[in-house]
Amino acid sequence: MNDNEILARHFEEHRDHLRAVGFRMLGSTTEADDAVQETWLRLSRVDADDVNNLAGWLTTVLSRVCLDMLRSRGSRREIPLEEPAHPDLPEPRPESAPEHQAVLADSIGVAMLVVLDTLSPAERLAFVLHDLFAVPFEEIAPIVDRSPAATRQLASRARRRVQGANAPERDHHRGRRVVEAFLAASREGRFEDLLALLDPDVVLRADETAVTAATAALAHGAPVLAAEAHGARTIAEAFSGRAREAQVVTVDGRPAAAWAPGGRPRSVFTFTIVGDRIVELGVVADPETIAGLDIVFAATEA
Repeated sequence: MNDNEILARHFEEHRDHLRAVGFRMLGSTTEADDAVQETWLRLSRVDADDVNNLAGWLTTVLSRVCLDMLRSRGSRREIPLEEPAHPDLPEPRPESAPEHQAVLADSIGVAMLVVLDTLSPAERLAFVLHDLFAVPFEEIAPIVDRSPAATRQLASRARRRVQGANAPERDHHRGRRVVEAFLAASREGRFEDLLALLDPDVVLRADETAVTAATAALAHGAPVLAAEAHGARTIAEAFSGRAREAQVVTVDGRPAAAWAPGGRPRSVFTFTIVGDRIVELGVVADPETIAGLDIVFAATEA
């Protein structure tokens, strides 16, 4: 068996996985097969000895091919009626976070394809690779030409759109009331009210820019924000007496808050709300990430 035959055999071992990734990226078995074939052609043109991790290399190349295909679409692709909603493809890897399982249980039906078609190519790629196939953000970032933190935000934004695609309008209003109550309690230093709004296991995630800015703002250099914090009491202490200039906005259609001196968002606060409690709070201050958010101020909402 010559080297080309060995390489082809190894490629065939990964074909089903690549086809599954391609279909979830592109929503079409035909286009997925085209992407897989292009990946094979690119593999055949490189020195296999230079590929240390064939599975990772193939997934990366396929993802780049799919990203180019998504970007080249002149208009949103219609899903043909004869296109199977659930082709005979391997299931996504099971390592996705438990809280996403309900959303992703029927991960690639026609309804999901419709939602995915509303995402930008980079959002779609980040969401599919991370949430459906558990690829780390550090590996996705070079594919979409962003930092790992910005890539995390892409996936988070896509996830919120997927989760909220069919959310009733009343959930939006309820979430807005929770955000308004949180900001008011924060400004007025009402610690117990903050506790009541936060889930006991709430998680706070702040990007590096936000942590650095918060640290620099204090005379003694003790950070107001950590990159990640857990628990209602810890997060209530971090926000009590603060957020004085923050205002309610929507971010990608979801209730959120922003500090925007002169009308220019400098920090954005995102909320994941279940019932009437905040289960996750994000603080974003990286200008590149903020520039990619669809932020609508209350006065300009329809």
